[in-house]
Amino acid sequence: MSNSHHVVPNHNGGWDVKKGGSERASVHAETKQEAITSGRDISRNQHTEFYIHGTDGRIQSKDSHGNDPRNIKG
Repeated sequence: MSNSHHVVPNHNGGWDVKKGGSERASVHAETKQEAITSGRDISRNQHTEFYIHGTDGRIQSKDSHGNDPRNIKG
């Protein structure tokens, strides 16, 4: 999943934005909303899938930024 970015909880507090398959965070934020905003910008710029995880680590929502496998016009 290297063509994706994930907002995940940090075990020391706050939230991280990580590229898929990476251990290191691209961004660390105190709030989930700050991480989502930063992560969404990164995902749009790099045309990746964007996943938002909950505190339990499960995916809550996702967005596609230029890498959507569906071929839908409009």
